Amino acid sequence: MFEKRRGVLRWPACAVSVLVLSLALGAAMQLPPTDPGPRGGAPGVGGKIAGLTLKEGKFFDAGLDAFLEVQSVQGTIADTEEGLGPRFNLDSCGGCHSQPAIGGTSPSVNPQVAVANKNGATNTMPFFISINGPVREARFKSDGGVHDLFTITGRTDAPGCNIAQPDFASAFAANNLIFRIPTPTFGAGLIEAITDSAILANKKNPPVMGVSGRENREGNAGTVTRFGWKAQNKSLVIFSGEAYNVEQGVTNELFPQERDETAGCLFNATPENHTNFEDTNPLKVSGDTVNFANFMRFLAPPAPVSSYGNVDQASISRGASQFDAVGCTLCHKQSMTTGFSSTAALNGKTANLFSDLLLHDMGDGLRDDILQGAAGPRDFRTAPLWGLGQRLFFLHDGRTSNLLDAIQAHSSNGSEANTVISNFNLLSPSRKQDLLNFLRSL
Repeated sequence: MFEKRRGVLRWPACAVSVLVLSLALGAAMQLPPTDPGPRGGAPGVGGKIAGLTLKEGKFFDAGLDAFLEVQSVQGTIADTEEGLGPRFNLDSCGGCHSQPAIGGTSPSVNPQVAVANKNGATNTMPFFISINGPVREARFKSDGGVHDLFTITGRTDAPGCNIAQPDFASAFAANNLIFRIPTPTFGAGLIEAITDSAILANKKNPPVMGVSGRENREGNAGTVTRFGWKAQNKSLVIFSGEAYNVEQGVTNELFPQERDETAGCLFNATPENHTNFEDTNPLKVSGDTVNFANFMRFLAPPAPVSSYGNVDQASISRGASQFDAVGCTLCHKQSMTTGFSSTAALNGKTANLFSDLLLHDMGDGLRDDILQGAAGPRDFRTAPLWGLGQRLFFLHDGRTSNLLDAIQAHSSNGSEANTVISNFNLLSPSRKQDLLNFLRSL
């Protein structure tokens, strides 16, 4: 009931409170969506996948130890193994793959900054590397290959070596430089165990909302490849051997030649890492490429959460519905089932990876002009989203740490995702927020 005194209409205090609260709630509902940021709490990853035998678990542990090894040039520095260089991006697998646990992706403090001048090295820090930025590798568009950031020149364990770093500034000025960041390896064994036919079944012909997808294939066997930003690698052993040689410069049984054979910079017999034929302990016989593969193969997938921080289960559930409704699941398919695996822990399992493992044309905005197998200049594998809740950097080059910006970057001239992003843009601010909250729950 309202009162009117001396010509003034007076509202009861309770009515005023209700009105103010309603206005506040209405305003809050219209706040622009924001990335909740990396989910706090303990890492939801990093351990063995469930169901391993005792012996398989021991091979996982041996692989983890190898993954954490630090390389030096000749192995003469305490607590290191030989093989680093002559050119390299970092001196340990675990340095690049450590967020939010070993096996992950770029950490909050970039270890490349410290390694540049480690043990007397005289490297100049490339302009695109920063202490709080992502771990990066550099490729030149002109040849498509990785050009390592650092050399062993000046190191105490590389006397006489004198080679120069690539001229990244000139490459950048000539629009000849692109970047890649590490992909997380959690649940990689499940991805490896998915059949080719399961991946091929995700192709859409005719396209749906502009989304089609196509596979990348191994050039000789013709089977479907699935690891790497462009799905260019077939198996975890190949993925391991290539990364060991390219990122750390360690020759191995899959990549036995040095990438730079400059006289005065070669100190070890090759391959530097290899099968130890003389050891009778099965855990010590395998070379590191096999050990790395065992670690990643038996590494458990990320586990989503039902709530976190100020985000409740209802918001996450609504966000999951919106994620499907706008069309995100056309590429980021929630799950696939593994095939008949010789490892019981990987046999017939559901992998909730949120990826179809196919290549998609992502348009001019994400174009990097690198060709890998069937992957063209604008093609990228659908990045698995499991574990996204605790990632710090997004997209193939780590250009943003903001999840909303990463979503918007999917839309550009020629992108298969344009209709899906248009649908996302039509959502109300609150529904967009729910979708972001859902993604950070993964």
